Amino acid sequence: MELARKEKFNLSNIIARPETMVALVLIFLCIMMSFLRPMSFPTPRNIFNILRQSSLVAILAVGMGLVIITGGIDLSVGSVIAFTACMSTYIARALPVPPIIVLFLCLGGGIFAGIINGLLISKVGIPPFIVTLGMLSICNGAALVLSNGNPIKYNPTWVSVFGGGYIKLFPVTVLVMTFILILGYVFANFTQMGRNIYAVGNSQEAARLSGISVDRVILTVYGITGCLAGLCGLILIGQMNSGDPSYGKGYELDVIAAAVIGGISMKGGEGNILGVLLGALLMGLLKNMFIQLAVSGYWQTIVLGFVIVGAVAIDCIRKKRASR
Repeated sequence: MELARKEKFNLSNIIARPETMVALVLIFLCIMMSFLRPMSFPTPRNIFNILRQSSLVAILAVGMGLVIITGGIDLSVGSVIAFTACMSTYIARALPVPPIIVLFLCLGGGIFAGIINGLLISKVGIPPFIVTLGMLSICNGAALVLSNGNPIKYNPTWVSVFGGGYIKLFPVTVLVMTFILILGYVFANFTQMGRNIYAVGNSQEAARLSGISVDRVILTVYGITGCLAGLCGLILIGQMNSGDPSYGKGYELDVIAAAVIGGISMKGGEGNILGVLLGALLMGLLKNMFIQLAVSGYWQTIVLGFVIVGAVAIDCIRKKRASR
């Protein structure tokens, strides 16, 4: 009797988890689209296309998830993508640098921007919203200065495989996404720093009294997010064979939505990194649905706004019920 009660309790907990609800919504939408567009939606090419379109958002959402768990936010991820892509392709065109330097420039540029964000937040005490909003403007402006508002051509090299490579129908970007998701999950759940991130999100003061270096944790999560933004810049260079100041435009909303939909609490201290994959897949599926159903792209922005507000509202309601 006790075992049955425990299993029932565990089952109810699983059903109540945000990730489970998102998974059920994904399944429902896939079934619906398979009936509405049986010749074009449930094809291997379209499925891999959705995965490829979702990969950049999922990669960025891993870093954004860690930032939100600490109680912060990063609005600069999209412009960091543009900056790293334009900066690395600008140097590659001006100097005969090998492809490995382009890779390090993208990752290093992203880490640098992330660490600047982390320093201003942790050491100076500026709110994350203001810091990252300022970094958004700085990186966007730097990308425009470097590119003069035009794409910077990049001749394909082995670095391009990250963005434009395929293994048969399987995009390499999906493999990169899978690797980052696994790495992020292991980091968040099985390392001391990962546990410290959750502790800081629950209470910075309590974490500090426990001997946790809160400043170091904040620097780490923003540095990781910047690095992943640089990786996405590298992937886009491979996909487009150029660096463009328009790269990453609007990504911050998609990434925040993917993290929140995937169960990361905006109040901090709670969330499952693997859940961001479901959030990213939902965003990619919705965009694919609009294309398949020939709905105006303008509606995507409206739906995205409703999805973000709805996900946060559900999280707040769930928190209130749990506190009673």
